Amino acid sequence: MKSLLVLGSTGSIGTQTLDVVRSQRSAFRIEALCAGSDWQQLREQAREFSPRVVGLADAAAGERLRAQLPPGTSLVCGPQVASELAASCDFDLAVHGIVGAVGLLASAQVLARGKNLALANKESLVIGGAVLMDLARENQATILPVDSELCAIHQCLAAPHLDQSGLHASAASSVRRVIVTASGGSLRDRPLADLAGASVEDALRHPNWDMGPRITVGSATLMNKALEVLEVQHLFGLAPEQIHVVLHRQSVVHSMVEFVDGSVLAQMGPADMRGPLHYCLHWPARVPCTLPGFDIALFSKLTFEPVDLERFPAMGLGLECLRWKDGAGCVLNAADEEAVAAFLDRRLSFGDIVPAVQATLAAWRSGSLTDMADSHPPRDWRARVARVLELDAAARRYARSCMALSTRS
Repeated sequence: MKSLLVLGSTGSIGTQTLDVVRSQRSAFRIEALCAGSDWQQLREQAREFSPRVVGLADAAAGERLRAQLPPGTSLVCGPQVASELAASCDFDLAVHGIVGAVGLLASAQVLARGKNLALANKESLVIGGAVLMDLARENQATILPVDSELCAIHQCLAAPHLDQSGLHASAASSVRRVIVTASGGSLRDRPLADLAGASVEDALRHPNWDMGPRITVGSATLMNKALEVLEVQHLFGLAPEQIHVVLHRQSVVHSMVEFVDGSVLAQMGPADMRGPLHYCLHWPARVPCTLPGFDIALFSKLTFEPVDLERFPAMGLGLECLRWKDGAGCVLNAADEEAVAAFLDRRLSFGDIVPAVQATLAAWRSGSLTDMADSHPPRDWRARVARVLELDAAARRYARSCMALSTRS
């Protein structure tokens, strides 16, 4: 029986993880659950799965939960609760579904202990990929990507090509390129002239996937895919020229790997995150699942298109960041997190999201922001994470200042 720590248990990834566990209760034991502030949903999860411990980042919400927990379940509260549970709990696999750069410390803590990490928190790899890959290598831990596109590549490059460090040299030399697919999101057919004025409701109306708001907005801008190409670079050790993106409206082909001999392997399936989660939870085994496989109606028409960088300028930023020095991903993500939050709060227009990110990246490239480059970088992983978070904070401050100027003009 595999014991699990579920970080972000009340969010989209967390609840779907528990769906997988619920369907195969004899295979898993829930050691700990962790959430932000939704104490009522966490209470119901605790009553169903009887974890040894639950955590809430919101201390006030924790006080409301404390008296309602089942016998044998303890409570930990505070803003660093995810990393605290990652450091102290007894688990085999951590499923990390927290959204945002705030999840980096917990990812690092899991890997520092030599524990396996099923990672849906894409920001961890985007901003701190070098740190996390070093920790995985040093502690013989495995990062299992939950994102459907990265999970697809992981499956196409299955053993013996993959180990804890990512892609073996022998596999890297056999790969011509990976082809990451993108649905194009909710606004893919909106007239270009009307794109900038899209509402929050328009952006959140994804045609294929049921995801959290930040990722859904990122699908509409294609920033989600810009972040994913940086994940691919870190996780699989590929060169920028080996990473490509295509528009695939049906979200059936989750990604492809093209080998040097011209052969192409594609991982296919319905647009359901429980598929990648099932794979990661059971890895390295293949275990029966009730999710559908080949469906002639679903698979009968598969189309692919080049990405229009005029419509999706965020994609161009992601491809540029592949070639820039360490730190580009951190700045890209920080600025986008701030801009998307402002858009969801209706303080920023859809058309101003990417310009705010572009301005922040330009400031970083000019040397106006704190830089992680150092002739004597710290060796301790905690100090390296602190350095990343310092740049993250600087980029956020700059992005907020850009948005303040934009809304006043």
